[in-house]
Amino acid sequence: MTDRITSPFGNFTPAREVVAGHDLGGKVAIVTGSASGIGVETARALAEAGAEVVLAVRNAVAGADVAADIAKTAKGPTPRVEIVDLSDFASIRAFGQRWGTKPLNILINNAGVMACPQTYTTDDLEMQIGTNHFGHYLFSLQLAQGLVQGAQASGSESRLVSLSSIAHRMSAVDFDDPHYRTRPYQKWQAYGQAKTANSLFAVGFHQRFKDHGVIANAVMPGGIMTPLQRHLPREEMIAMGWMDEAGKVADGFKTTEQGASTSVWAAVGPELTGIGGLYLENCAQAVPASKDNRFVGVEPWALDAEAAEKLWDLSVKTCAIG
Repeated sequence: MTDRITSPFGNFTPAREVVAGHDLGGKVAIVTGSASGIGVETARALAEAGAEVVLAVRNAVAGADVAADIAKTAKGPTPRVEIVDLSDFASIRAFGQRWGTKPLNILINNAGVMACPQTYTTDDLEMQIGTNHFGHYLFSLQLAQGLVQGAQASGSESRLVSLSSIAHRMSAVDFDDPHYRTRPYQKWQAYGQAKTANSLFAVGFHQRFKDHGVIANAVMPGGIMTPLQRHLPREEMIAMGWMDEAGKVADGFKTTEQGASTSVWAAVGPELTGIGGLYLENCAQAVPASKDNRFVGVEPWALDAEAAEKLWDLSVKTCAIG
């Protein structure tokens, strides 16, 4: 990959360093899932660069606490809390109606569900792909005109960031049975499918909105201990090598601020100007996946244009768009 896009930053660069020197005054950013984990640090970094940040969260109390904490160092306005449940289309549509076509410059689809028991959303979709992909798909489509307006009003491109994961390597999207109606449920396979969908969504969104001043990229944030692991027993995390018996987290895991850095780079990095439809990790364009290293790299199925179109068509039908 001689033309691979890189940055001055690396695996463990804190998000604050990535955004240093950027003036986001007058820019508006929405970060989903920003009441905990890397969403907090993503929102904090953008606010400290002057952006008006909207915390799109399910828990109003947790969101208010985070907003108050971020406000202590924010250069822009105090972050605003908006309630949205990404596992409920009615909640997503209500958010979209409240937002309307107000200009939006940065949308970071950060919220996620990982390795949960077999459950279904309010709209009877498998919880992981239903929330991680279909919820964010509808959410983003509700805000697409705002992103276009943001680009027009600011004179610079708007950016959408879709959080994927190295777990996408566990599964492509099963278009025959994405919701496990007939096949046996496997929590990690379901998570991998959802994370592949997050990457394909960035490919599809970028293709549709790049000529309207909006770029979209997928991000692998890295391994970070956050509430995302809420469904994993300690014994399972020890067995996977994520921590030892004493609870010490394995080398290679990032802090939440380090985990937010690639999302922030995708939102502000000049190296990505006009460039989208990529899968990014460690503040650079990912290399192709290799059997020699299962911890980095992107599988072809996560960037496949044909699969992205197939997923888009399925998403339109599933979310009753149009």
